[in-house]
Amino acid sequence: MSRRTPGRALAFTLALAAGTAVAAPSPASADPIPRAPGHRLVETYAGAPVAARPLPGTPPPRHPHLAPNGRSGMHADGWGSATSPWSGPLGARPRADSEQMAPLGGECATVTFDRAGRIVTVCGTFTGFLVKLLDPRSLATLAEYKLPQRPSTVEAITRLDFSRIFKDTSGGAYAYLDDEDRLVLADSRQHIVRLAHRQRADGSWDFTVTDDWDLGEQVPHDCTTWADPYPDGSCDPVTSVMPDWQGRIWWVTRQGRIGTVDPATGTIRSVRLNGEEIQNSFSVAADGVSIVSDHALYEFTAAADGTPAVVWRQTYDRGTGTKPGSVNQGSGTTPDIFGDGGRYVAITDNADDRMHVLVYRRDADAPAGRRLVCEVPVFASGASTTDNSLISWGDSLVVENNYGYEDVASLTFGRSVVGGVTRIDVRPDGSGCETVWESAERSPSVVPKLSTGNGLIYLYTKDHNNLGVDAWYLTAVDFRTGQTRWKQLVGTGVGYDNNWAPITLGPDGTAYIGVFNGLAAVRDDG
Repeated sequence: MSRRTPGRALAFTLALAAGTAVAAPSPASADPIPRAPGHRLVETYAGAPVAARPLPGTPPPRHPHLAPNGRSGMHADGWGSATSPWSGPLGARPRADSEQMAPLGGECATVTFDRAGRIVTVCGTFTGFLVKLLDPRSLATLAEYKLPQRPSTVEAITRLDFSRIFKDTSGGAYAYLDDEDRLVLADSRQHIVRLAHRQRADGSWDFTVTDDWDLGEQVPHDCTTWADPYPDGSCDPVTSVMPDWQGRIWWVTRQGRIGTVDPATGTIRSVRLNGEEIQNSFSVAADGVSIVSDHALYEFTAAADGTPAVVWRQTYDRGTGTKPGSVNQGSGTTPDIFGDGGRYVAITDNADDRMHVLVYRRDADAPAGRRLVCEVPVFASGASTTDNSLISWGDSLVVENNYGYEDVASLTFGRSVVGGVTRIDVRPDGSGCETVWESAERSPSVVPKLSTGNGLIYLYTKDHNNLGVDAWYLTAVDFRTGQTRWKQLVGTGVGYDNNWAPITLGPDGTAYIGVFNGLAAVRDDG
């Protein structure tokens, strides 16, 4: 989600499903997401087209066990940079399209791209969590695979508490595409599954489970189901999975368990951070794994047998409660590894008055008193939080303010958030950080992206509207200056609320946005 983080964080509206594969004999196209009344009363496009101005600098290294940078997952690469090497839309007569994946819900996030540019994604509906293979131009469904129901959906209905759904980042929201175009995720049974897609002789497509690792011996799994809505035991949902550079699959759970799976042997090892919660994804460099809990930031490595081992731990200001716009009382960010050789890692805290962007040195032998590089307060007093990952490029970070966003009901009737987007740079000598620019754009809950191929940051924005129209825009902001260059209307109404999903830039220049009713796409038509 990197939110959930994405970002990060993600809240999917899921429901009652068993795990079976369904192949579409021919492309199955859904209808476009309906626009709510009022779309003719708001501006369709503002600003002007821009010329691509690629950014200088070195991209994060290609992870050997992930699809190429920009294609592999919610945060784009192993370092979690939220950058894409190709250009997104430049605002030349942009056109917005969408596909409705379900009458209610249907949000698609973790958009990835196989070698041919086809979309492999996970969409949450009230009839189940679906892995989908989509045509990148028409958004037609080529194949789908149904995942098990998440316990939070059953709990929401049986307990009449739908916040359980919107604050659940488990069940497949954080998936990744590996170097062989296989989607890897942890489902709600506490299994890690690896899915391959293939084209049959008749031209149709399907998904096949190539590997299935059961974490049940390491993770409590007496979870709520329709058959047992009030279980006696405990349930610890798996939040996210990522590979390390040695090929192990790392996993984290909501209740602070951190583990690895050796794909070659099936060996599973784990440790637990007692009393700590993990709701975000994590980032991986060649020399370690950066994980944040609701109490502290960690650097991990693996022992010879695969057991996770703490290299260092750094606490941060977690505040005194959960803010509107946060999933829990803690950092809302997936850690960003960045800087020359990955020497820094950045998160945000949850300080009560003003949230801070925190930058730390990653090296294992950094003295405790020198690990913190900077602590920069951002946004207004009493109105700052984020539940999405930062953008990182070179020694620069970009953070957005999600304060006030809770779920798809938060911003109806023309309402919006206080907003704000800020760029912060680490000084060249590493002695601290500087604020470069501040933007007033209101990007309520999206995981933003930066195109290093054209120098634009892509946000998903919503302004106050006195007529009560809920209008959602893909908004392009200049990375260098913070100036808004153009905005394109994507749609109106709750169906177009992105609800913590990311923007993902496709190899063909399209910007894809996961929205409550499915997937939207904006591409230049000029």
